[in-house]
Amino acid sequence: MSKMMLSTSILKGLALGCIFMSASCFLLPTYHANQIHCLGRSKHKILNPQKPRLQTTTTTELGGLNDDALRIIEYDSPMKAIEYVNSHDYAAFDVFEDAPREVVSMECWANDNGIQRADGFRLKEEKRGKEVHATTSKDFPAGQPILFVPESLILSSDKAMAELRSPEMLAAEDFVVGREAETEARQWYLMLKILKEIQNGRDSPWYAWLNSLPRYYENAAAMTDLCLQCLPPLMRMLAEEEREKQRRLSKECIDLVPFLCDDLKYHPRDFCKWAYQIVYTRGFETEDGDWKIVPMADYFDHGSDCTEISPSYDADGNYYAYTTYDVPAGSALRISYADPRNPAFLLARYGFLDENCPSSYCKLLPPTVNQDMLDLGYSHNRMLFYRTGEVADEVWDIFLYTHLSSTNNMDDQQALMRAHRDGDFETKLALHEKYYPATSAALLEHVDGIIEEIDQVIKKSDAHPVYIKNEHRRLPLIQRHNQFVRETFSNVRNRYSPDPGVDWMEATRITVEECDDAECATKLCVKDLQGNWMCEGGLGPNWDGSERVKSQTVIAAEYN
Repeated sequence: MSKMMLSTSILKGLALGCIFMSASCFLLPTYHANQIHCLGRSKHKILNPQKPRLQTTTTTELGGLNDDALRIIEYDSPMKAIEYVNSHDYAAFDVFEDAPREVVSMECWANDNGIQRADGFRLKEEKRGKEVHATTSKDFPAGQPILFVPESLILSSDKAMAELRSPEMLAAEDFVVGREAETEARQWYLMLKILKEIQNGRDSPWYAWLNSLPRYYENAAAMTDLCLQCLPPLMRMLAEEEREKQRRLSKECIDLVPFLCDDLKYHPRDFCKWAYQIVYTRGFETEDGDWKIVPMADYFDHGSDCTEISPSYDADGNYYAYTTYDVPAGSALRISYADPRNPAFLLARYGFLDENCPSSYCKLLPPTVNQDMLDLGYSHNRMLFYRTGEVADEVWDIFLYTHLSSTNNMDDQQALMRAHRDGDFETKLALHEKYYPATSAALLEHVDGIIEEIDQVIKKSDAHPVYIKNEHRRLPLIQRHNQFVRETFSNVRNRYSPDPGVDWMEATRITVEECDDAECATKLCVKDLQGNWMCEGGLGPNWDGSERVKSQTVIAAEYN
């Protein structure tokens, strides 16, 4: 059956497990254990982004709401009622980091406007509502369509530019070009579309969806200067690039936008930054170069080891999500956000640590990178250290090439390049074996240097008192990232150390992770000449001086 035939069957209610609307919507999301009802007549309108639908949430006289203006959400205890009131005020959105996310209302909005989900498609809440992601409560066979989103609900840069570009926008566009942000023009116009809908407040056709989105982020754009100082140098550079991109597209770039009001532009709660976060963390570039955000599909998490969802669009631009294999009940529904071999980018852009990532960039930054090195495979997604301690062939090739260059051994350097280009693996292997003592020593020196840098930032982040950590809330994630990278580099060191048989108990310097029910911290311990351990950091005692109940795990060790 073709995808076009599948789309027809979905719309007719014939596809496997698809849900369709009636006079009221009935949902059983797993992030509430209770039944949720959306009452009132369902208009079942498909939104037209250029011409917002008539509001079903109008007010009449004081104290009087029509039957479409009230949605009742029932809990086991207590009952909560949500009232929708017309407003052109952007203040309808609370962008405070701890503001609640109205996900239930968004689900009712989705059902009313043609989004269709297979029976078993659920949204699950974690971290007290700060994170919500799609899961399944039923088995899904491979190739099943589990989500349909009509084209009219999809926000895209192409549609935003068609709607918002005008002669009055030329000055604002010139300013963006002057800030060297023209490569982000599509994302910028999608940001402006988001800001326009924020300005419309509850009158925006996308109000319920916008109000369900996170306000709290842990990516680079949300980090404080102190957080950046607790990152290793290369990760810090990547985070600063992300922050600079956000600054280039920030308030100064919307000053000249004619259709946004000054109150929105200069509001103390940075709506522009929130729009940036929405566009860059929930949008993706499509094959035709468009940048799209698909409501409901933006609740798919990232998967590095595998992905359960394959997205697709039909000829009319409608979105479909198909399962990629037989997905068992209880599974997360995931797509790929970016190259899973680059956890640093995932942290900087999206604000999470992918601990299932099988590898990490080796963080080798030569003074210059020439064409020979590019031909050998020098790139962030190929120069990899694996969690197992193995090193990618490209890393060995670059270390060999730079060693031959530093010793002016041009004959063997040229022989290496000829063997690489001709696919002569025997010659390459012979060269690697010949120079292995030098390249392995250079590799271990590089690894030790990175571990030392990470130890320094770990010590810096652990040194801050609790009230500082509460103010800089991304520090725990940064600490986990640093430990993740350190563990990977330590595995490489242990694998290629000239004395790999040394027992952990014989280490002279160890890193210990201490955890209680609320938090984790690391401490560095060094063994003195008498065999006694001297430690710094960790969780420390309770406030009253008593010993804190905690677990202790040695996560890395070094030997002299």
